[in-house]
Amino acid sequence: MNAKTPDELLQQANDAGSKNWQDPKRYMWLLGPALPVIGLTALGAYAVAPKKLRALAWTGPLLIHAIIPALDRMIGEDQSNPPASAVEGLENDKYYSRIVKAFIPSQYAMTFLGAWLASRKSTPLADSIGITLTVGAINGVGINTAHELGHKHDRASRLLAMAALAPTGYTHFAVEHNFGHHKRVATPEDPASSRMGESFWKFLPRTVVGGIKSAVKIEKERLARKGKGFWTTENELLQGWAMSAAFFGATAAVCGRRSIPFLVGQAAYGASLLEVINYVEHYGLKRQKDESGKYERTQPEHSWNSNHIVTNLFLYQLQRHSDHHAHPSRSFQALRHFEKAPQLPGGYASMLLPAYFPSWWYKIMDQRVIEHYKGDLERINMDPERRAEIEAQYEELAARLAAEHAGSLPEGQAEAPVATTKARARSGKSAA
Repeated sequence: MNAKTPDELLQQANDAGSKNWQDPKRYMWLLGPALPVIGLTALGAYAVAPKKLRALAWTGPLLIHAIIPALDRMIGEDQSNPPASAVEGLENDKYYSRIVKAFIPSQYAMTFLGAWLASRKSTPLADSIGITLTVGAINGVGINTAHELGHKHDRASRLLAMAALAPTGYTHFAVEHNFGHHKRVATPEDPASSRMGESFWKFLPRTVVGGIKSAVKIEKERLARKGKGFWTTENELLQGWAMSAAFFGATAAVCGRRSIPFLVGQAAYGASLLEVINYVEHYGLKRQKDESGKYERTQPEHSWNSNHIVTNLFLYQLQRHSDHHAHPSRSFQALRHFEKAPQLPGGYASMLLPAYFPSWWYKIMDQRVIEHYKGDLERINMDPERRAEIEAQYEELAARLAAEHAGSLPEGQAEAPVATTKARARSGKSAA
């Protein structure tokens, strides 16, 4: 009998331990469906005592932009990572899918209550705005619930995904994200991948318009392959838009015309939260083309990740984004953290406010992107209208990083990357 090497013995011990692996966050995941319950409770308390509890009208923005980022900083990063051998068991555990689906009933109850409160004549304008943003914030997280369900292959999950998207009127996301974004991610052609030097406010109209156009094109092509035109009951875009129209119509019928500004406002804010997360997830990252002109396969290096535990609990581990793009249908509980994937300085929730202020965002992220590509500015997905300006601005940093990287290469390979980077920076500077 052959003796095993130390490496083989270590692997055997790891495999044995992983067979008994238990999810330490199993019951913490209940924070996900608890979010609309928190919103519903806050609005319910406001309805009972609107003068004394006015601050509760602003629960949503406070949670998203203050409380969750603060908890991320206090509690820190997740120390657990499921081993490969535990993935199948996690996927087959129905407990997790029930958690995701449990979000939707309280989401709808909260939205109806918000519409009623915001449309009352006695509700002050400031409170109506707060209620609108509170409902919009939680429905924005509902888009992430739809994201989790929309990647499943069964019809029931896809319908529930549409239901979660209906309050924001963003049901086309279920089509474009799965069959557009995942195909073109981290390329200049993807409307949902932001470019270095592109502010969120420039990205927002590009991604909204581009996403809708992409969804229509994708669905037309799918239906054409079945020999059908766009105007058919099998069109998933029409199905989703009908669900949104029915929801908006029913709510307005019950709560009156005064609820319409609320419905539009919360939908716009909720959808904008999705798009600001999109802005963060792939900022400046770019898949390279091979000799045939085809883009390389999506790798962990093409997504910004974060392992901050609190945001991960509320967003179903969306921050483990590299593993999600590697395995789109993998359920949230089985997603893994990759140390070598690009890491953000904070959780997704902490990055929202900086994203709204371009100079703040560029200060945090641009150098991080350049460091990721070791000073090679040509490898960055950059705003073409600002390329010359950016290359001139970061000429010295790029040259230094390229030199440091070249110094780590074998002798004879060190000079070319530095010279190339400097030449690019000089040409950009002269063009500017």
